[in-house]
Amino acid sequence: MEKEIYKHRDVNWLFFNERVLLEAAEKTTPPFERLKFLAIFSSNLDEYFKVRVSQLRQLKKVDKPLRKKLMLRPNKKLKYILKVIDGQQQRFGSILRDILEDLRGHDIHFPDLDHLTDAQKKYISEYFAEHIQNDCEILGMDENPKLMDGRLYLLVYFFDENFNFVKIPTDRHPRFVEIPGEGTTYVFLDSVLKMNLEKLFPEKQIAGSYAIKLSRDAELYLEDDYGDTALVERIYESLGQRKSGQPTRLLYDSKMPENLRKSLRNHLNLGKVDLFPGGTFHNFSDFFGFGNPTGNPKLNYGQKEPLPHPVLSNSTDFFASIAEKDSIVHFPYQSFDSVEKFMLTAARDEHVEHIKMTLYRIAKTSVLTDALLTALENGKKVTLFIEAKARFDERNNIEWGKIFQKQGAQVFFSVPNIKVHSKIALVERREGRVLRRYAYIGTGNFNAKTAKLYCDHGLFTAHPQITEDLHQVFSTLDRKLIVPKLKQLLVSPYTTRHTFLQCIENEIKHRLKGKSASISIKMNSLEDKTMIDALYRASDAGVKIRLLVRGFCCLVPNTKDEAHPNREPIQVTSIVDRYLEHGRIYVFENGGDEKMYIGSADWMGRNLDRRIEVLTPILDKAVFAELNHILQLQFSDNVKARIQDASDSNERVRQEQGGKAIRSQYAIYDYLQLKLKK
Repeated sequence: MEKEIYKHRDVNWLFFNERVLLEAAEKTTPPFERLKFLAIFSSNLDEYFKVRVSQLRQLKKVDKPLRKKLMLRPNKKLKYILKVIDGQQQRFGSILRDILEDLRGHDIHFPDLDHLTDAQKKYISEYFAEHIQNDCEILGMDENPKLMDGRLYLLVYFFDENFNFVKIPTDRHPRFVEIPGEGTTYVFLDSVLKMNLEKLFPEKQIAGSYAIKLSRDAELYLEDDYGDTALVERIYESLGQRKSGQPTRLLYDSKMPENLRKSLRNHLNLGKVDLFPGGTFHNFSDFFGFGNPTGNPKLNYGQKEPLPHPVLSNSTDFFASIAEKDSIVHFPYQSFDSVEKFMLTAARDEHVEHIKMTLYRIAKTSVLTDALLTALENGKKVTLFIEAKARFDERNNIEWGKIFQKQGAQVFFSVPNIKVHSKIALVERREGRVLRRYAYIGTGNFNAKTAKLYCDHGLFTAHPQITEDLHQVFSTLDRKLIVPKLKQLLVSPYTTRHTFLQCIENEIKHRLKGKSASISIKMNSLEDKTMIDALYRASDAGVKIRLLVRGFCCLVPNTKDEAHPNREPIQVTSIVDRYLEHGRIYVFENGGDEKMYIGSADWMGRNLDRRIEVLTPILDKAVFAELNHILQLQFSDNVKARIQDASDSNERVRQEQGGKAIRSQYAIYDYLQLKLKK
């Protein structure tokens, strides 16, 4: 029964990544943007193998009685997952060929080695000798532990049946090498090496060369998926020696002979399931940095500069502006400089006494980190809560934490057994005899770079109850309180789940009384079964439910049947477009007195129970109307939105005949631009 009403998160994630692949296949998308979608697909898949497939592989080793208790069937899931990925990889190759054909029409060429002219071959030979040869690292057969995670290698096979690994030096040289030729012509750095292997192995007879990439397991964070600490410990004990960095997937050129594949697999101590066929080239995430060599505007999306905020960007007194009225910012449509200005103003303002902030993913360099250092130089108290277990950002976060500590900040690295995922900042300012607080509560990280790509929202407010609640949150984080006393904010793991369940039950009660009832939610992921069950109950009672879920969604959209004549089928859509949808917005009709929350939490067990998450109500009517208009534009999207149905078809939302085409991300930009002119 469970399989029928809940989708498996790791399986459903594949259909999110398929939506990325479908954007790469879209011929109306400019060709370099199509390449970027392939890069995103490739990067997503790499992380998926490092984290999710890694977990399934390791759970296979869990004692059978414990696996049975957890209802785990990792072998069955792995087989299905690998089958789906194999089909997607084949489609990937077909899409890539189509894009390269499209680029040829714009006089940009990636010729096969067989089609190079003698002059081009000579250029490549000279280029290799002058620029590349000295940077080529050769590893013998006995040096396989040195194969780095995610790095590209050529497996060079000799007629004596031995082989060596050559690391492709993409850390020192561009992946794409421009060569003389028709229009603008490139070859892969991999090809440059392949054509010059005799220079690296002058005394050996080369039988062939094939690109490979080894992925290694990331560290297991089972705490993210299982709430029972004792159960997690039992799993870890059952696994025995669990090490991150173990080889997990070998992506290889499908042209590699079977006997060589077998020899390589044995040499790297991999199972058959760990070998994955690919094309001639790997690591298409390198296309992120390709750019536009010709400057042809038809090859990329048209420029959309971030808009200034209508109030904050021109404010000469930032704190007075926030005190007067709440303000909402929307990235990447509006400039991130409002957040930077908030922190810089606080750092320099003589009346500011204390800055408190949570940092989940810290940029290597940024205006925000500079502002915090300036605040410390100016003698202000700075308290930072830095997540030391933000996957793939651990080292950078810890290094920054040590820098801040050295400069005098009070730094807390995580909270025992719980991650700090909230995006919050609080500034305490002495105004006469009163200590006034100013808050920022967002849906996305304090990162100017990702703010250009991720669709997020952030609220600036001086509302007394909200800022007092935020003060309570920070007091809990620095161990002064055990549990925060909250009046307005939803904070995980304390009040978020209970409040959202209460909101759903209220909608059910209103509907049963014959009143209008609806729930509109935008989030990244929906996994929690208790929340899904509550939505099912609301749907059966006749509550209208619209969900916009970017990533995986474990809810199975239902239909009316004889047993549920009042049921309102749940509508689930997803948008993959120019920007990454990342915001979380929750709206409940509430008998006509609508409630709206925004913040950092999705409806996953980890976000509701095992992380510090903060969501704020939207109390200002103008801010509410603005956010609601943006949400409705996204629900109306009929250009980039796809349907998440029971069969994971990923079909486009159909435009009604004679209706207006709505591409929500562009419509949001136009809406905010129009507000500037009013």
